[in-house]
Amino acid sequence: MTLQIRATDAGHPTDILDLSWNIPLEQWPEGSLVALPRGISRHVVRFARAGEEVVAIKEVSEWAAVREYGLLRDLDRLAIPAVDPIAVVTGRVGPDGEQLEPVLITRHLNGSLPYRSMFETTMRPDTMNRLLDALAVLLVRLHLVGFAWGDCSLSNTLFRRDAGAYAAYLVDAETGQIQPQLTSGQREYDIELARVNIAGELMDLEAGGSLHPSVDPVTLGETIVRRYADLWHELTRESVYPTSKRHYIDRRIRRLNDLGFDVAEMQIQRSPAGDSVTFLPKVVDAGHHQRQLLRLTGLDTEENQARSLLNDLESWMATQDDYAPGDPLGARPEVLAHRWVRDVFRPAVRAVPLELRGRMDAAQLYHDLLEHRWYLSERAHADVGIVATVEDYLANVLPHMLGPAAVPDDGATSS
Repeated sequence: MTLQIRATDAGHPTDILDLSWNIPLEQWPEGSLVALPRGISRHVVRFARAGEEVVAIKEVSEWAAVREYGLLRDLDRLAIPAVDPIAVVTGRVGPDGEQLEPVLITRHLNGSLPYRSMFETTMRPDTMNRLLDALAVLLVRLHLVGFAWGDCSLSNTLFRRDAGAYAAYLVDAETGQIQPQLTSGQREYDIELARVNIAGELMDLEAGGSLHPSVDPVTLGETIVRRYADLWHELTRESVYPTSKRHYIDRRIRRLNDLGFDVAEMQIQRSPAGDSVTFLPKVVDAGHHQRQLLRLTGLDTEENQARSLLNDLESWMATQDDYAPGDPLGARPEVLAHRWVRDVFRPAVRAVPLELRGRMDAAQLYHDLLEHRWYLSERAHADVGIVATVEDYLANVLPHMLGPAAVPDDGATSS
């Protein structure tokens, strides 16, 4: 057979060709691999460097590889948080002429960890709750675009820090399917699988002594059901308001914005008697604050990071002499935002050496600086400013920082 590479990025095939495709993946020499934490997988998964990038390589049947490759590309077009597909490699032959399994190659996710790596030290219950919040948001986003996961679990998810919370990314799309719209039964099936899988995974951690004594696996597994249901209801429920209270529609939209969602399409109907209006958000898109920050500054971040940075940007704008909302003679918000990036955000981030911040992304670092600034200002009963904050952060925080805040830039991907 002839080695074939089906790739999405023209810059990768030549780098991919240099990898050891004539050797079974589980036998690849250590010198060819990158040591990164891996989640549990039913397949052989390894990490290797292709050119300047680290990639995850999963051995799987050709049909499954091509199908998952296509599903991951679909999720990327739908702006769903998932690992990026790079290529499918087929036609692998070993030194003895034996045919080897094809592989699916995905790009590593910077700053991410599989959940088991996060339990290397006993995780506190509130952190576990934040992971479930992130997973519930991911599952809702998938269902809104018509994607039935079919195997929702902590093992099939990667987590990245997102300000004070976490962002969840889908890793394994092998069992998924995309439809124009999911039925209630399909959604409930996904949620029931999530409940059972999460409880089982936490029981496994409990048996290994890695679960906090106060955490009950069964109860926490049921938590994902409740959090999903609450979020789904808020995003999709129909509201009826008196005609005199039509401003409640704006209030509902703002509440959805606060949850991180935009209303892309809505349906508003007036009752035959004219005494009430019905509001139904028909299409909601996640990433409200992400899009707002990207439009103003060009910074591409996670949702909660964007919310944190926007708050700081708005506070900083209010201190500028040419800030005059509604005044045509005042500086445009985009101009002020560009100035904030140039004079505030970038200098603060660049003041922290790469080797000290553990290669965490710039938005997360700036959020941590804002949190530290608040702490110092509370202690001093006055705003200490960003310069003094960076100095104290360098001296007293980063040298002692451990855990997910300092995860390697090489990230981790599992399938």
